[in-house]
Amino acid sequence: MASNRTIVISGKESFLVRVLLNKMRTAEMECAFVPWKINDINVNLTEGTLVTLFLDDGERPAEDVLHFLSDTMDEKGMQIMILGEQDDIQKAAAFIHKELIYKTFTRPVDNTAFLNAITEYFQKAEAGEFKKSILIVDDDVQYLSMVREWLKGSYKVSMANSGLQAIKWLGKNHVDLILLDHEMPVTSGPQVLEMLRNDPETKSIPVMFLTGKGDKESVMKVVALRPEGYFLKTIQKEELLSKLQEYFVLHR
Repeated sequence: MASNRTIVISGKESFLVRVLLNKMRTAEMECAFVPWKINDINVNLTEGTLVTLFLDDGERPAEDVLHFLSDTMDEKGMQIMILGEQDDIQKAAAFIHKELIYKTFTRPVDNTAFLNAITEYFQKAEAGEFKKSILIVDDDVQYLSMVREWLKGSYKVSMANSGLQAIKWLGKNHVDLILLDHEMPVTSGPQVLEMLRNDPETKSIPVMFLTGKGDKESVMKVVALRPEGYFLKTIQKEELLSKLQEYFVLHR
């Protein structure tokens, strides 16, 4: 995470907005006012930023601004707090993906609760609580470690070096996605997938295969198992990260 920074997006830097910013600065929190214009928002939606939408005097951003804000936050794994009258909060929230809304505060805002929420958010973010979780299953320990290094900055990553170890681990833990080696000794990737799908506790977990074979026949065998997708093991870091981000955006 680059910084613990909060931006307050509002129609204008009103007296109430300035009071809110001064409260944050007094608490030694990094913050800034941003008008609700797409260009200004785009420049300020940087890594490590918490977004606060301040709805003042019944005013709300235009729908295209709210859609842009929601889509951009989704792509960058960011969250938002919304402050305003209850009716205004509900109308604005209708345009923002609900899983992106961290908290809402009705006016008059309890400043102590608001500042505590900011502190709590960054503590959770630092602990990785808002990251999607991925389990990598592969008998090649070196490859397993390499992929973990690639992903650990963006995701909560767990590892298993056999299919049975993965099944045992999933009995006590939940993940958002499994990257599963197709060619493993003892218990192969297809066998692991079959076991996962036969268990009510794990059947809904999406699985993507990792395969070292790129010929048409091998790929068709992988696709026939109907995983969420597959990656050739020759895939490079940036492409893998890009495709995973795309997957999570499409399957939020």
